[in-house]
Amino acid sequence: MPAPRSTEIELDVLELATVWSEGRIRAWLPWCCLPTDGQSCYPEIMGIYIGLFACPDRPGLVHEITGLVFRQRLNLTENQEFVDHSAQRFFMRTQFEGDVNPQKLEADFRTMVPEALTCQVRELKPRKLVLFASKEQHCLGDLLLRHCTGEFQAEILAVISQFPDCGQLVQRFGLPFCHIPFQKNQLQHEEEIRKVLHPLNPDYLVLARYMRIFSPAFVAQYPGQILNIHHSFLPAFIGKDAYQQAYTRGVKIVGATAHFVTADLDQGPIISQDVVAVDHSHSIAEMSRKGQDVEKTVLARGLNLVLEDRVLVDGNRTIVFAD
Repeated sequence: MPAPRSTEIELDVLELATVWSEGRIRAWLPWCCLPTDGQSCYPEIMGIYIGLFACPDRPGLVHEITGLVFRQRLNLTENQEFVDHSAQRFFMRTQFEGDVNPQKLEADFRTMVPEALTCQVRELKPRKLVLFASKEQHCLGDLLLRHCTGEFQAEILAVISQFPDCGQLVQRFGLPFCHIPFQKNQLQHEEEIRKVLHPLNPDYLVLARYMRIFSPAFVAQYPGQILNIHHSFLPAFIGKDAYQQAYTRGVKIVGATAHFVTADLDQGPIISQDVVAVDHSHSIAEMSRKGQDVEKTVLARGLNLVLEDRVLVDGNRTIVFAD
């Protein structure tokens, strides 16, 4: 396996902004993914759109929404709906393809269903990601490998960490690594992060075992755009040392939870969860090793669901239209 080039990996904020503005971000694509024919390394999915809807339930909603898709001469390729009978709420995800003006179509949907609380039309295309990690690298490494093999419809723009430990791993994939040390001032630290994020304008921030808590002001700048993996089956064992808490409590399963980040620690809407069995013979280290495998798969699954617009947030719950 040839060694990846190591240039332009550790960047300061000004250099990152300059490289992005000059269009040199392509040089950071994973070296193992770079095409040899000059074409994009991402599959062409242009012309595919997702409509997401949430509104009070009433008769005829599916007919009205899909009927408008038909009248626009669009090809409906996938449709899923769910009714929460206890709250009398209707949710729907519809996928269609064709020549679409998303803003115009969304306005037409809102005119037809004025009571809609959610009415969104977005093109299904690769989203821009910035990953965050601390010292543990299992979730970060898993995401980088999945991205390299084309599993995600996404473009990883950079990896940010308060520690230098992940730099060598990120370098192997030819991506920019931004080491932003924490200097005991949270506001200053978050301002340095903003300076990196601003020129990149990412769609999502993915916390791959990033062991710092963002301030409510920072979270408010990215509503519904920050995903986290927590090393327990929430709502059990919030905060740090979840495996220590699980061991002390004598649990028989350990798990992981992918969720959106809100101002309340580990309380955001849950996207994906899973568990693995443990017993009295497992030490804390053994629980952690088993749990880390679950963390990787849960984060990857949750991220894919979000990238494919399969998640509708309803208060502190999510409606997940799995494929």
